[in-house]
Amino acid sequence: MKKRRIWLIPLAVVILAAAFLLYTGVYYHADGTAEAALISDGSVQVARTGYGWFFDGPSEESALVFYPGAKVEERAYAPLCRRLAQAGMDVYLVRMPFRLAFFGANRAEKLVGSGAYERWYVGGHSLGGVFAASWAAKHGDEIDGLVLLASYSAAKVDDGLQTLLVCGSEDGVLNMERYRESRKNLPADASELVIEGGNHAQFGSYGEQKGDGQAAIPAERQLEETAAAIMAMTGG
Repeated sequence: MKKRRIWLIPLAVVILAAAFLLYTGVYYHADGTAEAALISDGSVQVARTGYGWFFDGPSEESALVFYPGAKVEERAYAPLCRRLAQAGMDVYLVRMPFRLAFFGANRAEKLVGSGAYERWYVGGHSLGGVFAASWAAKHGDEIDGLVLLASYSAAKVDDGLQTLLVCGSEDGVLNMERYRESRKNLPADASELVIEGGNHAQFGSYGEQKGDGQAAIPAERQLEETAAAIMAMTGG
């Protein structure tokens, strides 16, 4: 009987590991729009790196470290990152292990610590934003601002940290109760934008997301409004 129990332990581990790999193996893929946004041109140079992707525009002063949403291919955020780089904010788009920010919550540390820019911002979409905020709560003195797209902060952020929240009026994925409840963790003067007609998935370019509401505006418009709000917060 004891020998049988001993064999059950590794079997259970194998089953759990297989279930985890099956779960993380199904994810939202970047679409053609995102693929096109990864091509360099005269205004933005896009490079694949060890941490993900780098969008290098005309800025030499400001940069954003961006965490993708859960189970979303990081390349899906290329259209937004490209817009920001063109507008004057370079972007480090971070690839997460298993496409879950939970396993890469501290990946901003090496990038922000590089000292390549005068002003640093961190942010992310959905679960990526939650973990970006968690990192920001511990490193508020190293960054200038926090950007949360359809997301919230589960940790208390420094009151002096510039903070922007953006969500879509048709978002069916974001837990609005938790979003409202966690507002106390952010500075009282945090900026908030609700994009009329926007939904959860259109912050990226990966198609429709399960449980999401139907967007009433084109994805391009949602990205334009999002990029404009981010640049306005940073003074760009």
